Amino acid sequence: MVNEKSDYHASIKELPEDERPQEKMIRYGAGSLSNAELLAIIIRTGTRNATSVEIGRKIIEYLDNDLSCFHQMDVLELKRNPNLSGVGIVKACQIKAAVELGRRMKHKDLPEIRITSPQDVVGMLMDDMQYLKQECFKIILLDTKNKVIKVEEITRGTLNSSLVHPREVFVKAIKQHAASIILVHNHPSGDTEPSAEDKSITKRLVDAGELIGILVLDHIIIGWETFLSFKQEKIL
Repeated sequence: MVNEKSDYHASIKELPEDERPQEKMIRYGAGSLSNAELLAIIIRTGTRNATSVEIGRKIIEYLDNDLSCFHQMDVLELKRNPNLSGVGIVKACQIKAAVELGRRMKHKDLPEIRITSPQDVVGMLMDDMQYLKQECFKIILLDTKNKVIKVEEITRGTLNSSLVHPREVFVKAIKQHAASIILVHNHPSGDTEPSAEDKSITKRLVDAGELIGILVLDHIIIGWETFLSFKQEKIL
């Protein structure tokens, strides 16, 4: 007869003290913890076959480290997901409660930003993007009232159509229930003149957006203390 105790994984208490999430938080602060360790504190206990840290790590790996996915999953989805064994109804509720608290804090502390012109976009992103030494392509996700939901970075490096693929752009928009998006990228040279590749990428994304019902409202190129709007220049 197999000894049942051999099936158990090490408990959190059996880990070295400096590897226990709560002790690390107390000693070094919450910022020192990984996403998996933070989740471990939220869900508190492990299961027969995994510690809370191992469960947290499995969740983070399944979500590809994209914590925004928690917003799209309800309690029952978390509980029933076959890839998240070890998450029961109690742990699912604990995770969703923490996510909701974070959402409320964010909405309380950050003013709503509504995009009414290219200048609003430039005011948001110019300082972060104009001095970058690599091209960086971002999208601004908007709701039906043109309020900013989120800014997502798609890629860094020389832009080409293989890197800025419609799938990578619109999967993020769909996850956040965006009604429309604005494309933004920088030119490290400081010159905002759009290249042939810039125009090709824009057309491809506009066409894809029209097919799935998420409009591309503009494409803005940021240079040194200047910008170009495809919409204003009637390129879009």
